[in-house]
Amino acid sequence: MNILILVIFFGLSAFTLAAGVMVVTVKNIIHAALWLIASFFSVAALYLLMEAEFIAIVQVLVYVGAISILVLFAIMLTRHVTGEGVRQLYQRWWVALIVAAALFGVLIVPTVFNFQWSVPTAPDQSAGLSSAVQIGTAFMREYLLPFEIASVLLLVALIGAIVIAFEERASRRRVLTLAEEVELRRQRGESLRLAATPTAPEAQNTGSAPSQP
Repeated sequence: MNILILVIFFGLSAFTLAAGVMVVTVKNIIHAALWLIASFFSVAALYLLMEAEFIAIVQVLVYVGAISILVLFAIMLTRHVTGEGVRQLYQRWWVALIVAAALFGVLIVPTVFNFQWSVPTAPDQSAGLSSAVQIGTAFMREYLLPFEIASVLLLVALIGAIVIAFEERASRRRVLTLAEEVELRRQRGESLRLAATPTAPEAQNTGSAPSQP
């Protein structure tokens, strides 16, 4: 059983890292958002593997259900979703790679060498909040007032964002969608092609015109 858990853990970890790399390397930002959602799901699966079901549910509800959908809505409001002609790597990308590797080493190496890897004893389940049922009961009893205040603040922020978006939309010109932009470019290309092509009478006059001495 321990070997199976280790295999699942390393598989989920590898998929999470691969999805994170795909987020920053693909040129289509919609595909990047989908890879981000996949990485969030794999992190939630890791929480389930560690028997932290409440954190796994919060991971799916908050990150996948709220933040990722918000990112997708923001992407849909942009005019260009692909960067085929944009340079993918910065000229000094190796500097960012060295800094990231150094930060990773500073954070991971002390953890690996200083952590006690012995299997701990099972904690007392009655000592604190250990399950989703107990956490939900605490939200509805001891922490009801802070929970409701936080919900009211989030609602006010949501309403304020909607009002600001409508005011900015009313004050600016209409932004074309991707389909409308493609259709406009196609019409412009056809009009330029028609303007460059001579008509039949013009072609005949050109062909029958006498040459100048």
